[in-house]
Amino acid sequence: MPQQDDALTFDRRAFLGAGLATGAAALVGGDLKAASGAKALVLQEATVDGLQAGMAAGHWTAVELVKRYQARIRALDQAGPKLNSVIELNPDALAIAKALDAERKAGRVRGPLHGIPVLIKDNLDSADAMKTTAGSLALAGAPAPKEDAFVVRRLREAGAVILGKTNLSEWANFRSTRSSSGWSGRGGQTRNPYALDRSPSGSSSGSGAATAASLCAVAVGTETDGSIVSPGNANGLVGLKPTVGLVSRSGIIPISSTQDTAGPMARTVRDAALLLNALAGADPKDAATGAPAAHREKDYTQFLAAEGLKGARLAVVKNLLGVHAHVDAVIQPALDLLKAQGAVLVEVELKTAAYDEAEFEVLLYEFKAGLNAYLGGRGGAVKDLAGLMTFDEREKAREMPFFGQELLAQAQAKGPLTDPAYRKALETCAQARKDILDLLEKHAAQALVAPTGGPAWLIDHLNGDSSSLSFSSPAAVAGCPHITVPAGFASGLPVGLSFVSAPWQEGTLLKLAYAFEQASRARRPPRFAPSCRVTR
Repeated sequence: MPQQDDALTFDRRAFLGAGLATGAAALVGGDLKAASGAKALVLQEATVDGLQAGMAAGHWTAVELVKRYQARIRALDQAGPKLNSVIELNPDALAIAKALDAERKAGRVRGPLHGIPVLIKDNLDSADAMKTTAGSLALAGAPAPKEDAFVVRRLREAGAVILGKTNLSEWANFRSTRSSSGWSGRGGQTRNPYALDRSPSGSSSGSGAATAASLCAVAVGTETDGSIVSPGNANGLVGLKPTVGLVSRSGIIPISSTQDTAGPMARTVRDAALLLNALAGADPKDAATGAPAAHREKDYTQFLAAEGLKGARLAVVKNLLGVHAHVDAVIQPALDLLKAQGAVLVEVELKTAAYDEAEFEVLLYEFKAGLNAYLGGRGGAVKDLAGLMTFDEREKAREMPFFGQELLAQAQAKGPLTDPAYRKALETCAQARKDILDLLEKHAAQALVAPTGGPAWLIDHLNGDSSSLSFSSPAAVAGCPHITVPAGFASGLPVGLSFVSAPWQEGTLLKLAYAFEQASRARRPPRFAPSCRVTR
């Protein structure tokens, strides 16, 4: 079994002193006490199926779910430990929930997400009363998008209640070489619910922290390189970065046309699969979604089997072991568990040096082209990247109190996507997919396996992020699917196990991750500790 290290410094007096309001304590305690009641509504660790069953049985309504989640957000996110993960609540959420309750009463249930409160990242367009800003004050006064992002529309059609938007690393963490994950000019600093002085990691930091703290049923994140799986790792979640093209990017503030994707963030593999069902779909506004029509599954939950590891052949990325002792103490038992569940493990080596610099070059070019197109169509005072940089300089006190905009400047200096330098970098990046596919084929493996990353680092606005280990780049550059699932804890901080496979193999990854999850039961809810105590 993966290591279950409970060595968190958790002093109730210090916790209350850190700002936990009486209402927050009562709310969380009430959730825990209510677990004994058959009809009790317990939000902590609630699953989509459980919430849906309660609505079907008449124990509670979508309106009641929204009110309870809103209360939990007020108690834990806005007060109490002040996670600061939700940047804005949807003023229409109750009205939407009321309409969905009426549909249910009339005999129409749209599916598993009917009436389920979902949070979305603040780089997804929503044509409603909420803002879409990527965390930047530059877009705070811009007009609302003319239409929902494709994935937001899919969620509404599935009957989900858009509860609000989550904070993020501003511009999805593509602004500075010394940025702090989870900080934005509009939203401030998001905190990790397992240890409040630790980073929530990645640009989908708000979605990660909010989901871990049960401020929603599930959440949507986006990833260019690590921004779903990294906060998934740091917040003890299941995070799935789909194959690029499985989920539409239209209406999502872009970084990279070749690497961007939205994806599910959840507390269980099944919930991630249910959310993926809603998100995936062909969109004429995103050409990348047209090609995989034959690869897109109607129901990803069909792959979930407790015996899914039996007979699986998995390639362990050995060069990511022996890097971090605390991570090894979690991952080695996890690998043993994979074998105990019937998997065959082979060791491989996978390095990214061949395309690391090329990836950065591609992102700079594509960010400029994509953001200029988005801002030009959005409307408002800031119409392009140059205008954004001017705004940041003018609002330096609010937008750049801790770090600058070096990446914006580097992107602005790039030419069009016809530049030979861009085309060459793009060709170099093709090596990433070849490396993954070659390893899988050579070893007849279903997936690569590795630690997702190191434990969450201390929030540091002076020096910026200090990640010690990451497995995000190979799948990100290759456009391949990548899932992280909780594996255990290092001094009370979550550590995830990653599975990466060939394009369109989301079903395979969900099967493997589900089987591991059911055997390990490694996830546990956060305790909002002020800090953690490092132990061996």
